[in-house]
Amino acid sequence: MKIIFFANTDWYLYNFRLELARYLCEQGAQVIMMSPPGEYGVRLEEQGFRWLPLPMERRSLHPLQELQLLRYIYAVYTKEQPDVVHNFTIKSVVYGALAAQAAGVKKRIHAVAGLGHVFTSHSLQAHLLRPLVKGLLRQALRGRESRLILQNPDDRRLFLQHNLISPDQMYLIKGSGVDTKRFFPVSRDKRKRGKFRVVLAARLLWEKGIREYLEAATLLAHRADELEFLLAGAADSGNPTAVPEQDIRKWQQAGLVTVLGHVEDMRELLTEIDLMVLPSWREGTPRSLLEAASMGLPIITTDAPGCREVVEHGTNGFLVPVHNAPALAAKIEYLLEHPDTCRCFGQAGREKVCQEFAQEIVFRQTWDVYCSLKR
Repeated sequence: MKIIFFANTDWYLYNFRLELARYLCEQGAQVIMMSPPGEYGVRLEEQGFRWLPLPMERRSLHPLQELQLLRYIYAVYTKEQPDVVHNFTIKSVVYGALAAQAAGVKKRIHAVAGLGHVFTSHSLQAHLLRPLVKGLLRQALRGRESRLILQNPDDRRLFLQHNLISPDQMYLIKGSGVDTKRFFPVSRDKRKRGKFRVVLAARLLWEKGIREYLEAATLLAHRADELEFLLAGAADSGNPTAVPEQDIRKWQQAGLVTVLGHVEDMRELLTEIDLMVLPSWREGTPRSLLEAASMGLPIITTDAPGCREVVEHGTNGFLVPVHNAPALAAKIEYLLEHPDTCRCFGQAGREKVCQEFAQEIVFRQTWDVYCSLKR
């Protein structure tokens, strides 16, 4: 079975889908990676995968440029003749599916991890684009051998509400899988002693709750001797809600937060962290929360789609309202003052990840989707 993975960044393929590709190879498949060019393409090749760069600009809306991109993808599929195309993220789903249909590739799997800026933003541009994107999705997802993988029930309800695909072609698979053997708890005395360390690990987008996190740090400035706020993640210039570089520098200079940038080894960072925070507006199923929970850390996140799939309020963490920095600050301060609660939350989180989100579970569920196409 020849499979092409198509995503809007090589970074995504390397960080979120490399292990799935390896698993599929173990099942006898050949996996080819395709994405716009970037520094991770070489890394994918170093891991033994063919990587096909393509001329795709994530923010482009130019009709001629987008038509040329579709033709390029169509040419790749015509040349490679894959048995299955597996598309990740909405733009790749739409373009990859339309090109596959034109090239006669009948077996198509689409993975949507969160609905993206067009569905979450209240901007005029997003509002105007939404009907067009829904129409394109409906066209892209059609076909008897088309499958859609979603990561949370809220997204599933939305796709059903808008009649974008038949219910029997939809699969709910929570997350991209966590390596629980690598992300395991470490005893507290092995971590760096000192301040209570809080981290938000995500792409630096406003929709990840960056502003709310900084506001919470400001509200807790009077406890700066006990608390340290860290921000781990790279800027994402290809996203309309990217946080400007000057804002990041301003926060760092003000001493509100320690900006770490992109963290290559997330496990190593988490061994030195006491609390994971993600005040996101909407997610698929956030990997950062799952990795933190797998390592036995308490979590504070929002009562929003995707986030509430990971956290059971009062069991392995706290859920706070979206856009509510005071509530976030209050829960951070509570956990600072209650180390026993942190330990209980951490133990419960580890158990939840092992039972629901471990990569062997996710990979088996994904393989079942592939097997459904063999009938």
